[in-house]
Amino acid sequence: MSDPIIVGGCDVGSTTGKSLIMRDGEVTGYSIIPCAVRPEVTAEQALEKALQAAGLSSRGELSYMVGTGYGRVRIPFADENVSEITCHGLGAFHLNPADRTLVDIGGQDCKVIRISPKGKVVDFAMNDKCAAGTGRFFEAMARVLEISLENISEYSLRSRHPAQITSQCSVFAESEVITLLNEGAEIEDIAAGINEAIAARLAIMIRKVGLEEEVAVSGGCAKNRGLIAALGKKLGVEVKGLSMDPQVIGALGAALIAGRRVLEKEDKE
Repeated sequence: MSDPIIVGGCDVGSTTGKSLIMRDGEVTGYSIIPCAVRPEVTAEQALEKALQAAGLSSRGELSYMVGTGYGRVRIPFADENVSEITCHGLGAFHLNPADRTLVDIGGQDCKVIRISPKGKVVDFAMNDKCAAGTGRFFEAMARVLEISLENISEYSLRSRHPAQITSQCSVFAESEVITLLNEGAEIEDIAAGINEAIAARLAIMIRKVGLEEEVAVSGGCAKNRGLIAALGKKLGVEVKGLSMDPQVIGALGAALIAGRRVLEKEDKE
């Protein structure tokens, strides 16, 4: 009986670090932690927690590790680093081979990725010049509304008359929200307006790449059910949830690539 293939993926983003462990192609544990000041520290802490979750005692038990994300070049224990676009696309495709369009909403940027029937990235668009539509944007809106990020989702789903928020700039959008509050608008309607404004922006990016069903969303903001509902409405299609935590999709894709590398090496020997 051959030894099990144990591999890992580590995704160091702008706001969170994620690590995931796979054993013979099955996920055995993962972690999600807030970023430390330095990417290498985030990577170390995320891997340690993932190893614990997988019941492993040390990284020495891993055959291969792939790093990805904003801080991928600073992951000291990675055998190689791969673009987060490739890793997110592969991770989503692995969970649902019918996925053709993936929207990844990160802490500081958002990406739209079109995936081929074989799981390859065929096109993508990225918004990394503006905070609108990112996790940082939603954090700022939650702070102004004095509610949690989770509340933005919950409140927006209860709205019957979403507020109109026209600015695509996070600074000006914040001013609009303050004005709406001063005018007595309901928080539920403002939360819905925020989600609808971001959904409209994402829909433009998706159509630029080329809308193709099925559509899925990864990243922390994928947990905002109000945003997902608004995006589906803007696109006129169902936006489906992923079958595991959407924040670890990049780490999952990285681990899948790590598994491939081990098999490729064994085939050559």
